[in-house]
Amino acid sequence: MNQSNKSNISDALKDAGIEILTCLQCGTCSGSCPSGRYTGMITRKLVRKARVSTDVLHDPDLWMCTTCYTCQERCPREIKITDAILAIRTIAVHEGIMLPEHRRVSQLVLEYGHAVPINDAVKEKRVRLGMEALPETVHKYPDALADVQTLLESCGFDKLVAGTQE
Repeated sequence: MNQSNKSNISDALKDAGIEILTCLQCGTCSGSCPSGRYTGMITRKLVRKARVSTDVLHDPDLWMCTTCYTCQERCPREIKITDAILAIRTIAVHEGIMLPEHRRVSQLVLEYGHAVPINDAVKEKRVRLGMEALPETVHKYPDALADVQTLLESCGFDKLVAGTQE
């Protein structure tokens, strides 16, 4: 990781009011993590990497967090762990680092205004369950798609998710 990445991460965490250096490495975050039960994600490892400024931006575990905030709620030092992960992800995305799956979901939002496009099978299943065929999204209000796309483009989202993974 180059020096500017180290500074970006440190500055972003400080700006967010996140004092990651107070972490005791007690493991409460990892032991509480629902994602950690089903993946190789170790929250404590991410916190440690962020503390010592190693290449946390390229760690695949950065993208395994579901942002449930359980680690943050249970941290004995009240460190904003989930907020730190989100801040680090933001830096990674701005540097073009993103898992292909996340990039694709982001591109779906840009293209369809929704991360999960609704196909005929889903519409049928919704009706069988007593729901309307289309949820209250741009699927139901297609004229809103242009507004969603304009909003996403105005903040540069389209450029952040363009292209392919490094």
